[in-house]
Amino acid sequence: MSVLSAQSIRRRNIFEPFSERTRCENSGLTYGLSAAGYDVRIKQGFQLQPGDFVLASTVEHFNIPTDCIAIVHDKSTLARLGLAVQNTVAEPGWRGYLTLELTNHNVYPITLFPGQPIAQILFHKLDVPTDQPYAGRYQDQEDYPVPAKSLSGKEEII
Repeated sequence: MSVLSAQSIRRRNIFEPFSERTRCENSGLTYGLSAAGYDVRIKQGFQLQPGDFVLASTVEHFNIPTDCIAIVHDKSTLARLGLAVQNTVAEPGWRGYLTLELTNHNVYPITLFPGQPIAQILFHKLDVPTDQPYAGRYQDQEDYPVPAKSLSGKEEII
């Protein structure tokens, strides 16, 4: 497996809207294409108190090719403030808006704004396209935070 470069990500039309590297006005953080990844934004805004856990969705809609797997990573500036973005995986063939799991590990509140950069996505190229693309319960996920679904496919609160 290898990580896709900016040139490969740009050619593949993996998500929309697509943005070249851009600085966000309200946070100063960057989003869009980087040398070897893509920084996504959150649709919702909120304030996380210390220890809070919340789900958020991305502004970007994904269509992962069958020869790639996407892995979500923290943005380093936010991680240094105590915000953890759990490492989500978007399987080959998955489509939809990512739901991200966020936790505040700081002793101070963290405020996040709608449209703020939140995480970096790295795209890894498989040696060959999979013959088993994703067909699970989160396929075609809507543009809001989707809670965990039970094995029956219904949303559930644990």
